[in-house]
Amino acid sequence: TATLSVTCLAVPLLMAALVAKDTEPAQALREAATVLSQIMEAPERRIPDELLGRARCLIIVPNLEVGPFVIGASQGRGFVTCRHAAAGSWSAPGVVTLDAGRIGFRIGGSSTDLILLVMNNGVVDALLDHKFALGPEGSVAAGPVGLDLQHFTGEQAHADILSWARSDGTLTGVALDGITLHQDLDGNERLYGRRVENRALVAGDQQPVNGAAALLAVLTRETTAPGK
Repeated sequence: TATLSVTCLAVPLLMAALVAKDTEPAQALREAATVLSQIMEAPERRIPDELLGRARCLIIVPNLEVGPFVIGASQGRGFVTCRHAAAGSWSAPGVVTLDAGRIGFRIGGSSTDLILLVMNNGVVDALLDHKFALGPEGSVAAGPVGLDLQHFTGEQAHADILSWARSDGTLTGVALDGITLHQDLDGNERLYGRRVENRALVAGDQQPVNGAAALLAVLTRETTAPGK
């Protein structure tokens, strides 16, 4: 009887865990939209408009669990979306996960939001492969923060990718080391109902899911509005 009781209790808990796992990419997608919107609404601590306007792709990882210096190997799930040059619109987002690496400053909390802008068309093809190593396959520099680029350095200007982290509501440019991005086919299947690759999503082979509307709306607003 005791064994039966434990089993009966475990089944609903297991089902709840499975439901949470199945909805995780959709929830993370909503969180990504909120993160980007909040960053761009900050008067002085935001990604410069000009850089977002020039970016080829955006990678955003909300609520990344971190230690004092190390990013947990399986605790980062985010999204990549790229600009359709001809239309000026942004693609359906594809799911990515992060392997462990280091960031260039101590984050003062248990989680952070990571944002990367891909500035160089030359690294987009490699980015959309199954695995992409920041550094070896695309140079990374800490992104500037603010309304203009008056303090934009040569290293930043020539970097393939610019990166920021937001912790406790504060956005800071960060240096990244040893991080590898992987496309998450399981996550894409949960979002789109089939194991579509990120390359196909960026190429426009799939309409964005309804849950992507908020993120794409923020990107469109910030990159196509007059004066942006």
